[in-house]
Amino acid sequence: MKTKSYEVSEKAHTKSLRLIAVACGLAFAAPAFAGGASLEGWAIMPANTFADGPTTGQFASGAGGNPLPLLNKQSVQGFSAVLNGPVAGSYLFMPDNGFGTKGNSADALLRMYAVTPDFKTSLGGSGTVKAANYNSGAVMGGFSSGSYINLADPDKKIGFKIQADYNNYYNDASKPLVDASIRAGRLLTGADFDIESVRKDKNGNLWFGDEFGPFLVKADASGKVLRGEVGLPGVMSPQNPYLNGGTPNLNGSNGFEGMAINRSGDKLFTLLEGTVAGDDASRKTLRINEFSIDAEAYTGQQWKYKLDVAGTNIGDMTAINDHEFLVIERNGVTATSASGTPFKKIFRIDINKVDAAGYVAKSEAVDLMNIADPDDLNGDGKTTFTFPFVTIESVLVLDANTLLVANDNNYPGIGGRDLGSDNTEFLKIHLTSPIPEPSTYALLLAGLGGIGFFVVGRRKRD
Repeated sequence: MKTKSYEVSEKAHTKSLRLIAVACGLAFAAPAFAGGASLEGWAIMPANTFADGPTTGQFASGAGGNPLPLLNKQSVQGFSAVLNGPVAGSYLFMPDNGFGTKGNSADALLRMYAVTPDFKTSLGGSGTVKAANYNSGAVMGGFSSGSYINLADPDKKIGFKIQADYNNYYNDASKPLVDASIRAGRLLTGADFDIESVRKDKNGNLWFGDEFGPFLVKADASGKVLRGEVGLPGVMSPQNPYLNGGTPNLNGSNGFEGMAINRSGDKLFTLLEGTVAGDDASRKTLRINEFSIDAEAYTGQQWKYKLDVAGTNIGDMTAINDHEFLVIERNGVTATSASGTPFKKIFRIDINKVDAAGYVAKSEAVDLMNIADPDDLNGDGKTTFTFPFVTIESVLVLDANTLLVANDNNYPGIGGRDLGSDNTEFLKIHLTSPIPEPSTYALLLAGLGGIGFFVVGRRKRD
């Protein structure tokens, strides 16, 4: 006959075994974003949002009822990358080169802006976006000095002529004079680089991914360039200033659209937007290259990424941990396109897992055209939220269950939702299944060891 103490011991043993079983299931089940996603927060920044600065848009065309140029101001638009800001709830957004090409963006300054969205949620919130102080995160009344940094090359580190070196834009006497502030500060513009990605390294310096080279550009926290641009060995686009009549092997605007950094801040992972000549174009092959912050050089480590059948471009790449990343994919179809279906998704990849052909493992994380919105946060009368903009180029992991996503509105571009100039929308997306932290499995396995030791010890004593 079992004694009472034995019965208690047996129950404890059984409970412990159940805990081990549950923990093992958690530890060894393949993590995924199963079960979809929902809109947790939404905010909007109007297309016509401007900052102080020199006249811009002199070489571009207006659209959506918004004429160009913009006299004595810069458009706060085209957000193509995002970092966490100085305080919780603030973010640092990086616009791209301005109006889309080298030939129309010589007067568009390369900047990073601090913003603080007041997300509309199920509990309230205005859904508006405010400028913030770049260093403190304090809300400001507008995008004026203090809310942004300019990229600049005062020490002449860049190895080729930039707009600040010329009297007239594009070194063409028929064009307007280069603005005095650009020349005096040697400010970088969208004719110098087309920056599409940015990361902060372990030393607090900024690394910008460019599409014209493609190049990496290193700057300090204030935006001052610290060294010459770094090219990708063996790869040149048509806009590369060192092409010298040679044949490019990467199409224009196909450079470093995506770039991630590891948790230690000493390795960058650059993702090209287009296929390098000679790579398998039938599989829509894109290259991921590893770059050492310490050596300031590529390591030679490379992976292959395959676009989805429906995808035409990537929009951003951000790290989950040291080997898993989120990548935005899209096509060019929008809500107003005459034909086709908008394809806008976030995928999860793992460079530690490659198939027989050398492509990284990939699975769908979020379908941006099918997000649950039970509270109709954007006020369109629907409980399913869609994000049909042409370009969606910013994703940031806020916590294990939340992503921040924003579109590039290509000001004054139109057609994302309607035929007016597209606004910039900021989303907080709730993930039904969390992203495990890098240490999750190690901690869990350590816990399993402790539970196992307790059970064995208890069993022996009983």
